[in-house]
Amino acid sequence: MVSSVMNPKSVAIVGASESPGKVGSALATNLIKGGYKGRIYPINPKRSEILGQKAYKSLSDVGEPIDLVVIATPSKTVVGITQECADLGVKSLVIISAGFKELGEPGIALEKEILAIAKKANMRIVGPNCLGVMNPLIDFNATFASKMAPKGNVAFISQSGALCTAVLDRSFSEGLGFSAFVSLGSMLDIGWGDLIDFLSDDPNTSSIFIYMETIGDAKSFLLAAQKALKKNKPIVILKAGRTEEAALAAASHTGSLAGSDAVISAAIKQVGAIRAENIADFFNLAQFLSKQPLPKGQNLAIITNAGGPGVLATDGTIESGALLATLSEKSISALNKVLPEHWSHGNPIDVLGDASAEQYAQAFEIVDKDPGISGLLVILTPQDMTDPTGTAKLLLPFAAHDKKPVLASWFGGKTVTQGEDLLKTSGIPCFAYPDNAARVFGIISSYAKQAEKLKKATKAPELSKDAKMVQTILDAAKKENRPLLSEFEAKEVIHAYGIPTVLTKIAENSDKAASLAEEMGFPIVVKLYSHTITHKTDVGGVKLNLKTKEAVIKAFEEIEKSTEELKGKEHFQGVTVQKMISLEGQELILGSSLDTQVGPVILFGTGGTLVEVFKDSSLGLAPLTPFAADEMMQKTLIFEALKGVRGNKGVDLKKLREILLRFSQLITDFPRIQECDINPLLASEEGIIALDARIVCHDFSIEDKDLPRPSLDY
Repeated sequence: MVSSVMNPKSVAIVGASESPGKVGSALATNLIKGGYKGRIYPINPKRSEILGQKAYKSLSDVGEPIDLVVIATPSKTVVGITQECADLGVKSLVIISAGFKELGEPGIALEKEILAIAKKANMRIVGPNCLGVMNPLIDFNATFASKMAPKGNVAFISQSGALCTAVLDRSFSEGLGFSAFVSLGSMLDIGWGDLIDFLSDDPNTSSIFIYMETIGDAKSFLLAAQKALKKNKPIVILKAGRTEEAALAAASHTGSLAGSDAVISAAIKQVGAIRAENIADFFNLAQFLSKQPLPKGQNLAIITNAGGPGVLATDGTIESGALLATLSEKSISALNKVLPEHWSHGNPIDVLGDASAEQYAQAFEIVDKDPGISGLLVILTPQDMTDPTGTAKLLLPFAAHDKKPVLASWFGGKTVTQGEDLLKTSGIPCFAYPDNAARVFGIISSYAKQAEKLKKATKAPELSKDAKMVQTILDAAKKENRPLLSEFEAKEVIHAYGIPTVLTKIAENSDKAASLAEEMGFPIVVKLYSHTITHKTDVGGVKLNLKTKEAVIKAFEEIEKSTEELKGKEHFQGVTVQKMISLEGQELILGSSLDTQVGPVILFGTGGTLVEVFKDSSLGLAPLTPFAADEMMQKTLIFEALKGVRGNKGVDLKKLREILLRFSQLITDFPRIQECDINPLLASEEGIIALDARIVCHDFSIEDKDLPRPSLDY
């Protein structure tokens, strides 16, 4: 049905007009005079003709099938028009009109009415409160923008109409063309997933650029993004709201660390899309992807006529994750023959300030043949002997290069403008600043490398587990309407999924605690056993390294007294007793929390009591693949220590990855678990063991069928 929006054979404009300054007039002008070859039906009860085109009093008067209706009338009229469209069998609507949920409850009520009518009629909607839709390749412009987007291979989708017009205006000077140009507005119906799915199958689209304010239907978006990855369609997302306060997290460490923006970033990365850091990157990436092939490696060669810009480009290369290519001996020998004696003899290739256009071209041709180079960046600064336009002309034969991407930076002002424009309009992306150009190569080359790995990533194997035990524990908690599991129960749950835990037993009185301690052998750890208290340390509920029976009894009494004084007697159900683990190692955290947009999110990183101070963690969406688990580990600072430092053999990383996968399997199998923290998860060369665990269930009044599920599917 999205095809009836992007490739309609017939379009009606409700609210069409010839009155200057009206949205209906701009829509009619763009459609009627824009070259669109489909049938156009202007709807206006007061006019018989608009811009030379026959006008109709109502949609019912048209008397022919209509693929798409564009509505630009007051919001109070839209419900009736939607019903009329449904009765006539219209396939899709673009609602330009404002005055809906942005105005509060009355607008929300109107939207609900419209959506109900549309769903019943199997009719799709773009908007409301949007700029409209363009397909430049068929000269279809159902927007009130002042110009038609230039033809090209980039699809642009935005929630902001104003950003659409800004991007459109900028695209002319950047030599950027579009296969689709869509303003989604409030996303009442058609959202990211629908359009990404359609564009993934569109042979005219090579990349998809998105300005996103809200993710909407996260599952639809993420599954469509996975499809786009497999179809080799890069997605670049400029997500606004980076500094928005994260939704109130639950009491878990994981919840407090996994802010909503960090979760969105993790989701974008896990499906192989690119998140642009800022609008400059957004434009620069569009320039690259619309004009050049993806690099097959990360080695960049830089040709420059000035040392400083070459150094800046080098920084941009390394900082963005790319590599500075090493020139082959053959390339150096060939360059010696065409460049001045004092050229840099390495990369960056400084051809010196008096380099001619011919020397630039010769150097480029030599370096281009070097098999160790994945991409080329040509930098030019306007010195007295420099020919910016002539140099640009000699690079044009490489514009259609399909083996290695070619980038340029004509670094200057008016002197280089003509050459810069020549490059842009001929297919070589040209950037104002050399470090930006190098940064773009780094981002794209990292994306290309990641995309290939993601396409090969396989689903995690089914691992041994005791799901019946977990269900028994959850059922017992449900009977008591007790969402917070005890530490003992939480450890039983994770142990049932093969995650090693320290043996833990419950003592309701001090004598039982002392007896258990003697059975286990000293030293001992005693912790608060409570059905209600989340963090035991907040009430002095953890006593470590107890070496005598008397010390255990004293610890019991102190924990009981502290809990009663700080929280109340009803919060104390006894203590747990466990062996003190003396292994040296790294304290990790492995946790999950529920993100309201994307579902269960898994966190891994540095654990212990200062977990929220260090904030060394990475996020992934459940279910994890083995590749995603490896990525999560490698993104943390503590990963280097886990590999082994200063003679330490390090942790069994395969075993650690297995524990992440087992944890992911648990969270996926049991959506009833809302939050889970294993902290600390002690990891050393001797082994990996969970010393503490905490689990909170969703409110038991929520039925199983209504519990949130993962957004990803493999």
